[in-house]
Amino acid sequence: MTSFLSHPLPPAGRSLSRRNLLTLAGGMTAATALGACSGPQTQPTSTGSASSGPKPVTKIGFDYPFTQLPLYATLVKLATAAARRQGVEVVTTNDAAKVDAQITNLSTWVGQGIPAIVSFPMVFEATEKIAKAALDAGLIWVTYGGTLQNQSADIQFSFLKGGTLLGEAAARWADENLGGKGKIAFLVDETIQLGRDRTKGMVDAFTKAAPNVEVVAQEQAIDPDTGLSKSSALLARHPDLNIILGVTDAAAYGGFKALQQAGRALTDARTFVGGQDGAVPSLMAIKQGSFYRASAALAPNDIAAAVVEVPLAVAAGKPDPSVDLPITLLQQADGTKIDDLIAQNS
Repeated sequence: MTSFLSHPLPPAGRSLSRRNLLTLAGGMTAATALGACSGPQTQPTSTGSASSGPKPVTKIGFDYPFTQLPLYATLVKLATAAARRQGVEVVTTNDAAKVDAQITNLSTWVGQGIPAIVSFPMVFEATEKIAKAALDAGLIWVTYGGTLQNQSADIQFSFLKGGTLLGEAAARWADENLGGKGKIAFLVDETIQLGRDRTKGMVDAFTKAAPNVEVVAQEQAIDPDTGLSKSSALLARHPDLNIILGVTDAAAYGGFKALQQAGRALTDARTFVGGQDGAVPSLMAIKQGSFYRASAALAPNDIAAAVVEVPLAVAAGKPDPSVDLPITLLQQADGTKIDDLIAQNS
């Protein structure tokens, strides 16, 4: 994540399109993969820097705070390799999904004069001050998964659209296999804008298209352990639960395991689990024909390339250096695309 775009996932190494091109393919402003509250500013981006201009980019700081998600290690590995090909070093933070740690680590980078910083803010308002300090120091600031007023560029993801695709797919399945009835639980995230966008997309799309399916719960969960525990508790109250949709594949996979532990057959025809991100365990389960049936997936190669290419484009003075990366809904019929994403994560 059958696909919401007519074109396949871009192959490894393919150059990224700029936002104005990707928007025509269905991109939307949103936020990316999750911890604290407050969303990004909605004002148009304003770019700023010290009068001397950005410093040459020999090092890129990649600040991805959600180190507990499977995607983190993959992105660091791929971004490091992509940067090495450009003669650039990538350094990372270890925020452990803690806002205070992120603020401290980013402030340290600004003080050290890291030439380019790519940051996934947990609290956008708090990060604005650090981003401004970076620009005032002549550094490049790229916002990952949202837009700040103080930034050089951003890396956006169509997360509202991704959630919508997942919700619509589950609703179609419920109509075809449950007669439009049954029970659903949503594993959501309401703490940051990315999570809220994904949640709104999947909940609104599903409930609009399948109004007769009972919503039994919306539980906060973004990781496998929480997804497992929350889903197990739900199954104790609703053993006939048919559908679990997750704001991340990690959370949804926890629900997938909870259903199996409750005795649900792996290929049960009246069960649907789906998530978002394109995590390998979920993709494997989809490919095997289990009741984990869909993932609104991102291509890790595209994300890693953007982490390197966007700040370099800013440094080179290229117009409109920001990007908006596509999300594709993957189901069992999309075997070739699934294999490609699994290979990117290997």
